[in-house]
Amino acid sequence: MIHYRPVVKVLGFLLVLIGVLMGTSVPVAWHHGGDDAWPLLWSAVTCLASGGLLLLVRLPKGDAIRKREGYLIVALGWFTMVTFGMLPYLWSGAIPSVAEAFFETVSGMTTTGATILTDIEALPRGILYWRSLTQWIGGMGIIVLTVAILPILGIGGIELFAAEAPGPTSDKVHPRIRETAKRLWLIYVGLTALEALLLWGQGMSLYEAVNHAFTTMATGGFSTRNASIAAFPDPGIQYTIIFFMFLAGTNYTVLYFGVTGRFRRMWRNEEYRTYLSLTLLLGIIVTMVAWLSTGGLPDNEGHASLEATFRAALFHIVSLMTTTGYVTTDYTTWTPGLTMLFFVLLFIGASAGSTAGGIKIIRHLVFFKNSYLEFKRLIHPKAIVPLKIDDRVVAPRIMTHVIIFLLLYLITFVLGSLIIASMGYDFETTVGAVATSLGNVGPGIGSVGPVDNFAHLSASAKVVLSIIMLLGRLELFTILVLFTPYFWRTN
Repeated sequence: MIHYRPVVKVLGFLLVLIGVLMGTSVPVAWHHGGDDAWPLLWSAVTCLASGGLLLLVRLPKGDAIRKREGYLIVALGWFTMVTFGMLPYLWSGAIPSVAEAFFETVSGMTTTGATILTDIEALPRGILYWRSLTQWIGGMGIIVLTVAILPILGIGGIELFAAEAPGPTSDKVHPRIRETAKRLWLIYVGLTALEALLLWGQGMSLYEAVNHAFTTMATGGFSTRNASIAAFPDPGIQYTIIFFMFLAGTNYTVLYFGVTGRFRRMWRNEEYRTYLSLTLLLGIIVTMVAWLSTGGLPDNEGHASLEATFRAALFHIVSLMTTTGYVTTDYTTWTPGLTMLFFVLLFIGASAGSTAGGIKIIRHLVFFKNSYLEFKRLIHPKAIVPLKIDDRVVAPRIMTHVIIFLLLYLITFVLGSLIIASMGYDFETTVGAVATSLGNVGPGIGSVGPVDNFAHLSASAKVVLSIIMLLGRLELFTILVLFTPYFWRTN
């Protein structure tokens, strides 16, 4: 039997938290003299009032959050955050359409970065700040923040953390789940502040530095400029963003080891070594191909430059692998082969336990290592050939989980593509839109490429892609389990 009262209480607390964070947009709007201050204020008050009413529900002793309540809270929590998160867009008139406001908010909360806005710079500053903040909230997962302070409500948080934490990872920063969530958020907040200071010091305005720090560390990709990071051609700014995108795509447990000086333990992590090696290798390959095929990309003075070519190649490799989605140029114009490579990167993802979306490198490692070992098992059918990651044997249940996840991911991609294609869109646009939505990346290929947006899609297509974004952000199982009869059975 599902205990609904703790579910309602946690949702109430989430709304209060959203209201408080939304309220920080109001001073920004007033400071910049926009007419969005009152819509933002009333939206925040609505969240606070709604959350306060839900918190009045009394929690009977013994109503703990178990697996079913945990999954239900995460799924309903994200839907609630999206529903209330789109109020500023609707009430300010920035995005008057419900379907488009829903799409933009889902894209923000899931850190996808796909947008329906054709003139971002025309929006009021307070609304743009809230738009960036939705990605920062969704980055680590506001549910994880809730876990850190759930004991205040008398509720245990282990099931919530298990349902929300992105990707399969067995490492723990601290044996107590509350302390783990706190320390992960301290790293998240600290890196965000550091990046904002560095970007500000390199010439960005404080407003733009904070906004881009929000969306970089969230691996979200929303920008305050129509041209994204191309609006900031300074190499120092672009290399800073590359560095922090890479950090944001790193397992936060591994980052914790680095912050605390345990670099050997950090390097022993096989996923991290693969992530770093793959990033550098692909960066070099794309640089060479782009240099040979285009004659080199121009620097700020318009001259072909190997450094500018390497910077653009590395920027987009990191941006797509970490599912951030920032762009500095239209990489789909380089060569058809590189376009195909960038499309494949939409399915890779960075590290588990990071803010990135996608399949995650650890799942690829498990799948390809196990596939390779299967050849050895064919030759020696009686031998026990275990799969090891980080010198630890991977349990059969984990391998089964990974294979099922990959299959569900493929099925979701195919079904989503069939639905979007049935609406009359061409092949490139269809697969690009679905792949980038499912992987929470942002730019795709076709008419939703790096210099385009999703504004031209129909309302029904935007709703379908919004659902796909939510499925991808919560890694399929958290949502799909709600549609199984096993979840609702009382026994």
